Amino acid sequence: MAVTYHGTQSGELVINWHVTEACNYRCRYCYSKWHAEGSRKELIHSPKASAAMLAEIYRHFSPDNRLNQARLGMQWDSVRLSLAGGEPLLYSREIVGIVAQARELGFKVSLITNGSRLTQPLMTELAPQLSILGLSFDSAIASTNREIGRADRHEQILSLSDLAIVIESGRHLNPALRMKINTVVNALNFTEDMSQLIQQLAPDKWKVLRMLPTITSDLAIADHEFAEFVTRHKRLGVIMAAEDNNDMVESYIMIDPHGRFFQNSSRGTGYHYSDEILKVGAETAFREIGWQPDKFRFRYRTSVSETIA
Repeated sequence: MAVTYHGTQSGELVINWHVTEACNYRCRYCYSKWHAEGSRKELIHSPKASAAMLAEIYRHFSPDNRLNQARLGMQWDSVRLSLAGGEPLLYSREIVGIVAQARELGFKVSLITNGSRLTQPLMTELAPQLSILGLSFDSAIASTNREIGRADRHEQILSLSDLAIVIESGRHLNPALRMKINTVVNALNFTEDMSQLIQQLAPDKWKVLRMLPTITSDLAIADHEFAEFVTRHKRLGVIMAAEDNNDMVESYIMIDPHGRFFQNSSRGTGYHYSDEILKVGAETAFREIGWQPDKFRFRYRTSVSETIA
């Protein structure tokens, strides 16, 4: 796909690597289900393969690769690797190693977690190495979290008071660390007012995402229900960024646990995958997936000080 280069400036390009499908929660609307044929293993279980893929994607997306910037129609001066899941901290030691490798290559690094495995010792290791810590939770009400599936096999849910203590320690360890909260709005929480909790945790950004029926339509909501949730929290508009379903399709750079670029299908269900990056190279693999240039550039339009995608 040819893109005319207009020199759009963006401070930071974000590569989202979903390192694992495994999770200790069982959210009913979970989109983290990637089809893999045969016995293909997640790269996180191979330090050598993980390191090789990190090197390849940094080579391709490096700010020094001006040909790539021209093809995407914009410029950036840094690349951030966002580690997500599933729940990445189920493999905490592997994640610590990947963070160190990524930083050595030149990436900035962020991490998205449900917070349940974010212990104080782990925060002590990770906070100085991260530029953004993202926390994923959908309700301040215990019964709602359990009904959504945000509980482990022992029916234990995240203690938000304990989480607040760990977050504060992370900010103390790294005053430059930015905090983000992701909330998926669905049929069980769209009537909730989360303002008090969000104000208590004081994130730099609160991303409000409408439940995306990529894998299942369970707990999907109507347009007006998502709008009601957003309107109810409008006083948090300075930090709140709402994304409806259309905003999320073909506007991210995403890699699955098996080392393939993927995108939400334009047909509304399932994913479209590239070949494995380590087999064909990042340039060829990235050309194999769909993306919408205008939406893609719009996502990265802000300066590096504002971008917490």
